Amino acid sequence: MKFIDQAKIEVIAGDGGNGCVSFRHEKYVPKGGPDGGDGGKGGDIIIIADKNLVTLLDFKYYPKFKAGHGESGKGSNKHGKDGNDTVIKVPCGTIIKDGNTDKIVIDLVKDGEKIVIARGGKGGKGNARFATSTNQAPRHATKGKKGEKKSLALELKLIAEVGIVGLTNAGKSTLLAKISSAQPKIADYPFTTLSPNLGTVKILAEESTNFVMADIPGLVEGAHQGKGLGLQFLRHIERTKTLVFLLDVTRPDASKDYEILKSELSAYNPELLHKPRIIALNKIDLLSSSDKISFSISESFLKISALTGEGIEELLKEIKEKLK
Repeated sequence: MKFIDQAKIEVIAGDGGNGCVSFRHEKYVPKGGPDGGDGGKGGDIIIIADKNLVTLLDFKYYPKFKAGHGESGKGSNKHGKDGNDTVIKVPCGTIIKDGNTDKIVIDLVKDGEKIVIARGGKGGKGNARFATSTNQAPRHATKGKKGEKKSLALELKLIAEVGIVGLTNAGKSTLLAKISSAQPKIADYPFTTLSPNLGTVKILAEESTNFVMADIPGLVEGAHQGKGLGLQFLRHIERTKTLVFLLDVTRPDASKDYEILKSELSAYNPELLHKPRIIALNKIDLLSSSDKISFSISESFLKISALTGEGIEELLKEIKEKLK
């Protein structure tokens, strides 16, 4: 399934029904009074978060949503039916913005969380509403109000406690597949991962130790400026609680790669560098006993092999501590 994390839609709530002008016409009642009913209310547009959805793909093909119009009132004081509401389901983690101003309207994080994003118009009043002691036969009613019409921008940010960041081919997808329930496609060429992958990691048997991890694809030098795929997916790092910096130990200068990653994150959002972080040097299985690791920083780091599993247990323990 194709992963889509941005979409634009148009929502149109229903119009209210018109009020009715009517008078009673009954046998043996020479002067029937006004009995025009009110119009029904227009349907609302409601957006609700659904944990079973993972992409905004459907909105690329169906970008317009309309609610039902309210029915007009009728004689004998019969009110028109309200218009049907339209419910739009989005993945948890969807931010809804005003399509014209880019202002955030709401951030739907929890399953079942919802908002009435466009309200239906009120129904018009029938002439029975306007009868008074001095005007016992009003011959006017009001029209229903128009429903709200809005352009919206949807932006999905994945909800994961831990995010794996690294340059292309650092082994992010391999690591995620090794320690979680995810089954990402893996191959040996740049930009293998064209969308973020999510996996649930179980450290121990207890439910409380489970967490969701995501690999964030496409980071290269200049990602914050739109190079590679980084800008497209950097937003997904913002919700994470802890970051794992995964570095390829076989590259000429892993410490330089680490500085590139920090620079890209800081350029996109400086707050990202305030998150707890773990540095993991990957692919140690490819080193011989005589190979020296070119990595010189003041921070502590772990040595792992996402392929063979060496050092993974220590990494999971460190993640557990950070999440506390």
